[in-house]
Amino acid sequence: MTSKKNKPPQKAVSLKYKMGKDPAPKVTAKGQGLVAERIIALAREHKIPIKEDPDLLQVLSQVEVNQEVPPSIYQMIAELLAFIYKANNEYKSNKV
Repeated sequence: MTSKKNKPPQKAVSLKYKMGKDPAPKVTAKGQGLVAERIIALAREHKIPIKEDPDLLQVLSQVEVNQEVPPSIYQMIAELLAFIYKANNEYKSNKV
């Protein structure tokens, strides 16, 4: 049996990217525990898709806030963006 006491703190990273405007996605916030919970709550509140990917989280956690993601992880980010675009299209389809 696991309890909340044994569970590692939740972690989250948020990104911002405007295609055609930004040269690369940027880390806009990151944190763990209560900060991570707030990041996730704000994303849900604004209907921003949330993707759980421990490997990507580990890499993005090393990028400073307001810094662009490094080219070495562009492939991982491309997969994330594909997930987001698909989620947005599904949301728009269900809204009609």
